[in-house]
Amino acid sequence: MAENVAAKTADKAEKKPEKKQHKVSYWKGLKAEFKKVVWPDRETVTKQTIVVLAVSLILGVLIGVMDMIFKFGINLII
Repeated sequence: MAENVAAKTADKAEKKPEKKQHKVSYWKGLKAEFKKVVWPDRETVTKQTIVVLAVSLILGVLIGVMDMIFKFGINLII
């Protein structure tokens, strides 16, 4: 039984360096993957940002108008 405890302790001691190595290789792998990413140019980002803002504004106005119409309709019923 004492041998099993000693073996488990030895196994745990051996696993600790593997975890550190695993963390280091994770960050190296992450850095390598980020180098593979094709980032959009400034013009593309600007155009897409403008489209997102315009669509958000239009939807906000549309929802606001529909809310006012529903509120007016409910007030007529009540």
